[in-house]
Amino acid sequence: MTLDDFLRLGETVEIGSVHFPADEIKAFAQKFDPQRFHVDEAAAEHSVFGRLCASGWHTAAGWMKRNVAVPVGGATSWEGPGPKPELGPSPGFTDLKWLKPVYAGETVSYTRTILNHRPLATRPGWRLVSLRSEGFDSTGDKVIAFDSTMLVKAE
Repeated sequence: MTLDDFLRLGETVEIGSVHFPADEIKAFAQKFDPQRFHVDEAAAEHSVFGRLCASGWHTAAGWMKRNVAVPVGGATSWEGPGPKPELGPSPGFTDLKWLKPVYAGETVSYTRTILNHRPLATRPGWRLVSLRSEGFDSTGDKVIAFDSTMLVKAE
């Protein structure tokens, strides 16, 4: 087995779905993004969105919840050289786009695709892994997309 096999390089992996009921949208928004179209259904009707919708940060947090629940290489037993690769933290993300509102009652299904990896010059034995992450509503429309990186300890 290679690191590419373990990471499922180039394969789009479905990591699960998150449902966004109105009460959870409001609770998240009241705590982290209290804009009127996320916390007040009547006000949302008079906004550009026309009805209550989830914060983009809420949809991103939904992706993170599913990403942690389905770790890269999670159930895969390591049969490659050296110890099993160890997942590390993410140094960040780029190109975050909220492409379509996620309205109350919607379910978003998330994916991730590992694009590539390279040695990390500043941390011998670690690699920088690049991912493309996306979320789709029940009609199949993309509602969120972003690129991110994570560190992986691998020989």
